[in-house]
Amino acid sequence: MSSKHALSNELRRLVETRMESTLKGIEDTLQRIFENQEICLEDLKASIQSLEKSFNLLSQKWSLEMLYTLFLKSIMGFNGLKKILGVNSRTLANKLKSLEKHGYVNRTIDQGPPLRVKYSLTTRGRNIVLLALPLLYYSSN
Repeated sequence: MSSKHALSNELRRLVETRMESTLKGIEDTLQRIFENQEICLEDLKASIQSLEKSFNLLSQKWSLEMLYTLFLKSIMGFNGLKKILGVNSRTLANKLKSLEKHGYVNRTIDQGPPLRVKYSLTTRGRNIVLLALPLLYYSSN
């Protein structure tokens, strides 16, 4: 077995152990909330519906790819994102506007010359990336 493959297996075990612990913690927290509070069906339905907009946005093509690229690169310009992702300008602009509107991405304008627009993740965007990783990991297995 190559050392690269062994490292990959070791890393996978570490990630799975950490995710298992985190999921157990989330489950325990939710159980305590449900035990201590009586939640009516209307409240539960409203909570689920409030999550739907975020899930719809994040499940659209390019959204998670953009967030993960910004997570890995920290700050990027429009053309840098376009080049890495291979997406057309209109789609990229629309997705970035939507991600900014929902609080996942910061847009900063450097007056230049030349005028430059840079994008970075907000705290919310960073947290979404970190929370989506286990979901993507488990769904790919």
